[in-house]
Amino acid sequence: MSNEHLTPRAAPPAVGDAAPDFTLLDQDRKDWRLSDAVKRGDVVLCFYPLAFTSVCGVEMRCVNDDMATWSAKGAQVVGISCDSFAVQKAWAEKEGFGQPLLADMHRRVCKAYGLYWPELNVASRGTVVIGKDASGTGRVKFVQAREPGKAMKFEEILETV
Repeated sequence: MSNEHLTPRAAPPAVGDAAPDFTLLDQDRKDWRLSDAVKRGDVVLCFYPLAFTSVCGVEMRCVNDDMATWSAKGAQVVGISCDSFAVQKAWAEKEGFGQPLLADMHRRVCKAYGLYWPELNVASRGTVVIGKDASGTGRVKFVQAREPGKAMKFEEILETV
């Protein structure tokens, strides 16, 4: 697994931009690749700073509790933070989360998506919806960067998938 091809950016990609492809370990230490997931439908990337914190927990709990709604729309939702796969696993088990939680331990993915919080050396809070274009490439359909304490508005995101 290598994400060295990713280029850091200062701001999130715009709607219509090609989505940077990546592979990260999930909480079960299995490779999760964006380009593979996009073949099955829209992918909602939920970047969050830290597991075991209040707003991050609320967001991931809401995703987990509404998994049937996301699935009915053909979308997969994944969480991404700079926490290790071991932390992600412990958090998923404690909270009963079923969605993939991806470990961006080298910070390459959050930087490539312009969602990096340098003061804390973690991912910042943001949501990016990736859809597949006619050539099969992942394209950004929706992007939203938020302040650390602001949770996503699920209705807005559900409308785009």
